[in-house]
Amino acid sequence: MSNLSFMEKLLDGVEMEWKALGVLIKSVTAPSKLKGEAYRVTGKLPIVDQGVEFIAGYTDEDIVPIKAGKYVIFGDHSEHIKYVDFSFVQGADGIKILSPISTNAKYIYYAFQNFYKKKLSYKRHWSTAKETLIPIPCPENQKKSLEIQAEIVHILDTFTELTTELTAELIARKKQYNYYRDQLLSFDEGEVEWKTLGELTSLITKGTTPKSFESSGISFIKTEAFDGTRINKSKLSYVGETIHRTFLKRSILEEGDILFTIAGATIGKSAVVTSDLLPANTNQALAIIRLHQTVNKKYIFYILRSNHMKEYIDKSAKGSAQPNLNLRQINEFCIPLPSPEEQTRIVAILDKFDVLTSSITEGLPREMALRQQQYEYYRELLLSFPKLDSEVAA
Repeated sequence: MSNLSFMEKLLDGVEMEWKALGVLIKSVTAPSKLKGEAYRVTGKLPIVDQGVEFIAGYTDEDIVPIKAGKYVIFGDHSEHIKYVDFSFVQGADGIKILSPISTNAKYIYYAFQNFYKKKLSYKRHWSTAKETLIPIPCPENQKKSLEIQAEIVHILDTFTELTTELTAELIARKKQYNYYRDQLLSFDEGEVEWKTLGELTSLITKGTTPKSFESSGISFIKTEAFDGTRINKSKLSYVGETIHRTFLKRSILEEGDILFTIAGATIGKSAVVTSDLLPANTNQALAIIRLHQTVNKKYIFYILRSNHMKEYIDKSAKGSAQPNLNLRQINEFCIPLPSPEEQTRIVAILDKFDVLTSSITEGLPREMALRQQQYEYYRELLLSFPKLDSEVAA
């Protein structure tokens, strides 16, 4: 790799000092914070929180944001490490906003990612994270040091940009599919029969969160386990048999049940329970929709993923503290029902689209995963400077 050859020359004879992250940054205090009930799906200012999604929501509230700058964000509970260069509002407690001192912020971000060793604990993590050792080239020559840091950042940015391009391609393909799906599932009033979802089901209910989980046992499905319209078995939690049959007895799942997210930022996501997941249960963030045997289940599943449902969510959740649907609203959702023959025809078309989209959504993420592995390899290689015990700076 030509960039690495350049780096070898750039680093030739360069002195290296390892310093604790805590002395390389200053912690920024947000002017104000937003509680969870203030989060919205859209808005002028992004809300940065500790979750996996990082930008947990948006707000239009008249609130003083953290001014635009270059920051490293550390999830004090989640341990996620992110980089931002825009103005934002801090969400609920749980993040540290770090502003690097006399160092390249993006370099600190990459090095922190590479050298931070996560510790399994339910306590706050910053007390140990701030001790993470960061390699600083040419500590006595700031200009030279920043040049080296910038070159390392440039190389690593190249890999992240490739992943970003693949992500954009994936999003474009999904939008195209969604457009054709919504065209097929759009009907005028009076053109077809309309029935509520409650009329088409034998059960609509939701689960409960148990007090504790097990390392194995009965599959417990949360929204985090959704992988598109499938359920990723590697992301399941587990409960014991007794809890499953007693405390959680109303939400025991069956094959073919549709799980539909009814609360939070992921509202509207859906997946079907397959036999390989059973026995299984779920929590209160997911509605369990069990259709009558005579109903075309695939057709209903496509309707639940359509713009028709999205508009219903937007309308029903308007004015709420955060987007959510209750079971009554799920029951009252109106479904357009063309003839059984037309439903079958629509499903056949959408199945073909689904196969095509699946090949794309499996192929591109696979390529993205390979790019991520490549990025991590070069990140470690570029940041693998020799470290002596005597070089550790407090």
